[in-house]
Amino acid sequence: MDVFWTSIQSVLSIVIMIAIGYICQNKGWFDDGFSGALSKLIMNVGLPASIFMAMLERFKPAQLQTLSVGLLYSILAVIVGYLIAWGETRLFKVPKGRRGLMMTAINGANTVFIGMPLNIALFGKNSVPYLLVYYIVNTVVIWTFGVWVIAADDPTASGQKAQFDWHHLIPTPLWGFIVALPFIFFWPHAATQLPTFITSTLSSVGALVTPLSLIYIGIMLSTFGLKNMKFDRHVVLTLLGRFVISPIIMGLIIFIGLHAGMHMVPVFSKTLIIQAATPALAVLPILANTYHSDVKFATNIVVSTSTLFIIVVPIIMGIINFI
Repeated sequence: MDVFWTSIQSVLSIVIMIAIGYICQNKGWFDDGFSGALSKLIMNVGLPASIFMAMLERFKPAQLQTLSVGLLYSILAVIVGYLIAWGETRLFKVPKGRRGLMMTAINGANTVFIGMPLNIALFGKNSVPYLLVYYIVNTVVIWTFGVWVIAADDPTASGQKAQFDWHHLIPTPLWGFIVALPFIFFWPHAATQLPTFITSTLSSVGALVTPLSLIYIGIMLSTFGLKNMKFDRHVVLTLLGRFVISPIIMGLIIFIGLHAGMHMVPVFSKTLIIQAATPALAVLPILANTYHSDVKFATNIVVSTSTLFIIVVPIIMGIINFI
């Protein structure tokens, strides 16, 4: 019960910060360009700084083998997830224009704006290196296979090829991880030996990520409109896939791996399971619009998953801690 209550309190803290963004947006405090500028600030400044400092302070070269195990688990979970999602779209006769969106929504997480602050709230900053493993796999899969799946499901054209933007494969936040690696291997005490003005600045800027990300989600929820949520059959199927099937797949793969001798620290396995149940990627409506898919359906998925995760996460935390 204590663990469950701790999870509830962590999620409530997140909800309050989301509510701040939601209420401020409703009051008209932010103009039309604010959310875009806030997103750029988080993605291009705050996240790289946060990831860089987290890696320097908490990552050791000996952890590399452990991270590789999580990388394998994440890749396997995505492969199995897409296969099951494909079967789901065929079994329930999901129409063209929604199939690709459903498959990608089930297997693509909003790791940046919700996944990271959620993980830090639940497991602390020590979990950041573990979260980065899921983030890397999630990013690569979304901007390669995920985009291709949505493009191939374009109802207005047959055989259209996805227009890949290879810059998405190494997004700006990931550079915080890449730049940190040489310091970790060749200057292991850089976190304490770098000039204080550098580390304190990066730490302060990185600390903005969690509150600003959650305020941004609140702004987006207000913009989309919570009243526009509609739970038709296809939305419900997607929610079940994202919140139930996806974490179960990850949990089973970790369980099998542990019994096969591929061990990992408990916080790593919990991180992967929680990330597998975070809301659907926020750019889904943009991808839907690009490839002439059902934009309203995509928007509904983003809004509903971004709202219902508040209920889902404490339940999942209670289950994985009980097991």
